[in-house]
Amino acid sequence: MSENRPDYILLFATAILIILGISVLGSVSISMLEGEPSQYTYFLFRQIIVGLIPGFILGFIAFKISLSFLKKWIPILLLINLALMILVFAPKIGISSGGASRWIGFGQFFLQPSEFLKPFFIFYLAAWLSKQVQNSPSPKFFREKFRWRLPLPNSASKKPLLFFLIIIGFTSSLLILQPDVSTLGIIIATAVIMYFLANTPVWHSVLIILMGATALAFLIKTAPYRLNRLLVFLQPGLEPMGLGYQLKQALISIGSGGILGLGLGMGVQRFLPQPMSDSIFAVFAEETGFIGSLVLISVFLVFAWQGFSIAKKARDRFSQLAACGISSWITIQAFINIAAMVGILPLTGIPLPFISYGGSHLVAELIGVGVLLNISKNTL
Repeated sequence: MSENRPDYILLFATAILIILGISVLGSVSISMLEGEPSQYTYFLFRQIIVGLIPGFILGFIAFKISLSFLKKWIPILLLINLALMILVFAPKIGISSGGASRWIGFGQFFLQPSEFLKPFFIFYLAAWLSKQVQNSPSPKFFREKFRWRLPLPNSASKKPLLFFLIIIGFTSSLLILQPDVSTLGIIIATAVIMYFLANTPVWHSVLIILMGATALAFLIKTAPYRLNRLLVFLQPGLEPMGLGYQLKQALISIGSGGILGLGLGMGVQRFLPQPMSDSIFAVFAEETGFIGSLVLISVFLVFAWQGFSIAKKARDRFSQLAACGISSWITIQAFINIAAMVGILPLTGIPLPFISYGGSHLVAELIGVGVLLNISKNTL
């Protein structure tokens, strides 16, 4: 049993991702602010001040607090988060951009509550599910039966599903109104994985997936911009100077990197839409090449491996499910962002974890890592 010693491999992988993110953001800042030398480091310093520093502080607190304390107070934290998500629609408080209402403004600082919903919802779901499965087999099922689960007692088989659908439905309504369907997709995918691993009946997960797919099809059909993204995915050459411009420029950037890349600050990412956020992987691939991209993807895979290893060794059900949720969230989000940039999936508006510009998502991710390292301190 490991006592008071966090998973150093996970910590090292996270540190590498942060260093790579800071490096590429500094490079993008130089390219975007060409001709304004005094502001070359504006975005880099802002990322450090509003993202990295508060993320380290809150991540360290998440690492040090008692998991039982987190489990007890997470319903309150989730309610506060949901209240903040409602405030994004309030006049003079909520900030709208590009037709989306996702931010709250505090002077020169902006907060995106939906990013914090990811870890808080995961912790809440882990706490709730751990109570639902308290009569199921011992925690070692995660090690012996990780590929399959046993059903809940029949008397409790329908109640978890109903409540799960209620909390997912309420959360989904807030995200759809913003709209932020990409974040919703990550939350639902992570929640389904956690629900599946919590010894619930298989048909529950199948039903949830079918309902989610139906809802996604409806959302795509009712929003022209989502349908356009799907059309570009199905026909990559569609309107290369219009609908398909971002994908075309991303592929050009990635291809221009070759094997070793053009070097930091030497790319043509100034022509790429959203080079610091959604499209930052294309920038990274152009400047570091195939080798750099392979390193980045490999570090994410190491993060995922260590995260799920921590889940398998965790001593209680809450820790197991929380570790699975955090690992799934980070891995799914990274895969979707990278896959969208290379044309494997439709374009989305989600950031690349630890890499993309934006304080809220970085702080939320470091909180998640802090809890994951907390869990790793006390494993079987």
